[in-house]
Amino acid sequence: MPQTYFTKDHEWVRLEADGLVTVGITDHAQEALGDIVFVELPESGRSVAKGEACAVVESVKAASDVYAPLTGTVAEQNAALTDDPALVNKSAEAEGWFFRLRLADPAAVSTLMDLGAYKEYLAGL
Repeated sequence: MPQTYFTKDHEWVRLEADGLVTVGITDHAQEALGDIVFVELPESGRSVAKGEACAVVESVKAASDVYAPLTGTVAEQNAALTDDPALVNKSAEAEGWFFRLRLADPAAVSTLMDLGAYKEYLAGL
């Protein structure tokens, strides 16, 4: 099973077998946002820097930026979200992924939280 990491901005990052990472927002984030009605995704080929706003998710409550969890180049976006943004609510940490990155530095994933550390972080909010 691929390793998943988390950010304090509530993005998740999953290391895939092909060397790319898949990025989405956590279940915690989608619950806080409520019903997702629109998602704006970064274009393939776009270079993003860690911490850069690179996608937008809008719900009936609010709009929120999605930040690049690591530096890299967008390899693919989840086109299914354009037609059905509610996939984020249905399956935030699986089918509701946002985009895939080719990392500038694959070792940088070690700077992110594992599931245990993310759960501790959530408990302290």
